[in-house]
Amino acid sequence: MTDGDALDWQRACSSAELLPGEQRSVWLGDLALLLVNLDGQPYALEDRCSHEDFPLSDGTFDPASASIECVLHGARFDVRDGRPLRAPAYAPVRRFPARLQDGAVYVGLPRA
Repeated sequence: MTDGDALDWQRACSSAELLPGEQRSVWLGDLALLLVNLDGQPYALEDRCSHEDFPLSDGTFDPASASIECVLHGARFDVRDGRPLRAPAYAPVRRFPARLQDGAVYVGLPRA
């Protein structure tokens, strides 16, 4: 089985709703996601700071550093892999594969 077989690719938004340098929050089922467009490549993170249960989408996406800052306590995460870049967060944020296809952003979620 390939990685693609283990994922359920779900449409998250149109590509026009997530232009380069932009961020947006979406729900896929009961999962809140933060989508960002870094230089034309979409990335998807769970929309929840690993330090505190607070939405990352309330924070600021910085394309220059490829990071998102949580406004609650200032933790910062790399949007490409979810790793923490600044305390008080020490655990990564859950990341999901994302891709552009047929004018839309799709996120790969694990099959149930």
